[in-house]
Amino acid sequence: MDASGGAQEREGGQLQPCRATAAHGVSWAMLLAGALLLGLIGTWLVWFSFMVQHKRNEDDIRAACQRVMPETVERCVDTVIIQRGGMRR
Repeated sequence: MDASGGAQEREGGQLQPCRATAAHGVSWAMLLAGALLLGLIGTWLVWFSFMVQHKRNEDDIRAACQRVMPETVERCVDTVIIQRGGMRR
């Protein structure tokens, strides 16, 4: 290494600075692609867990309404979902 911190190689008895810009650019591209892929997978996992939780909550509400008001299940489900701050289907 020289005083400026750059690595050097000997070529014909003279010191030449190393050039690794192509490899450096590829590593940034791979890092960016990996981060993008990780972000997409993370986003999908959050969306998927939200959908599973939403479906499970709706099934719990439907089961409770079936026990309490078997003749008007759909009306009961809609009312409970609206009261909990959700949107009507």
